[in-house]
Amino acid sequence: MAKKPVLVVMAAGMGSRYGGLKQIDPVGSHGEAILDYSLYDAHEAGFETAVIIIKKAIEKDFMDTVGQRLKGCPMEIRYAYQELDKEVPADFEIPAERVKPWGTSHAVLCAKDVIGDAPFAVLNSDDYYGKSAFRVMYQALSQAADGEKYDYYMVGYELGKTVTDNGSVARGICQTDDKGYLTAVVERTRIEKYDGGIHFTVDGENWEDVAADTPVSMNFWGYTPSFLRELGARFPAFLRTEVAGNPLKAEFFLPMTVSALLHENKATVKVLNSADKWYGVTYAADKPVVVAAIGKMTDEGKYPENGLWSK
Repeated sequence: MAKKPVLVVMAAGMGSRYGGLKQIDPVGSHGEAILDYSLYDAHEAGFETAVIIIKKAIEKDFMDTVGQRLKGCPMEIRYAYQELDKEVPADFEIPAERVKPWGTSHAVLCAKDVIGDAPFAVLNSDDYYGKSAFRVMYQALSQAADGEKYDYYMVGYELGKTVTDNGSVARGICQTDDKGYLTAVVERTRIEKYDGGIHFTVDGENWEDVAADTPVSMNFWGYTPSFLRELGARFPAFLRTEVAGNPLKAEFFLPMTVSALLHENKATVKVLNSADKWYGVTYAADKPVVVAAIGKMTDEGKYPENGLWSK
């Protein structure tokens, strides 16, 4: 019998633009963080196990807040830790001033022993994805099976439903074939809204418009266990090449790994479309928007008024 999909939540990032620990910042009326809502929606969709990736540096704050609340969560909660020296080859010398984590692909690699050999979904802890994303991902992973190529998935969102009024954002612009399979993810690190629409710049001077309905990746991926093996095989090469050129900031990103597998013709990635609006707190000024949206959905009956994990 196939193993049930596992949910993997990345909560080890620093949130430098936001200016605080977004992983535990409350947005619900009973102190819930966005992470709580993701777990609630995931369980409603069928997920029974969640792996939460954090850092030792935030463990106490996390456990004293989110961890305490999650004692009422009906899912099995496991924890993994992303640290600079974890999974790093013994002969590699970590740059002395390096503080920034190695990136999202490394975060997932750090959780490989806790994830095990089940198919798994990966997402950010500080992004609100909407209920439909969890439903379509759970259904896809429940029947995922590697054949001649790895069988992977990604939830795609319309760009216009993911941008903020409070500054620039980074988004992975998705290119797909006529069957809805991902062919490439192009990272745009400065996308902004303006009076006439949405545009991006590469050099900070020249701007190019991009349509609001352009599909983008918000880092909600679905993988078979083969992806963990690929991460383990590719991480040492990243350290030798990318870190050598940018020792303090180079990151091993999930889209980077997926793009490499697509280029090598080793994987297919089916894009699962979501019509939901994405919410996030890239900047502190975004938080009131998220709080209002969560409050409205609670009033509409999508979430319990007496708290997500109340008995």
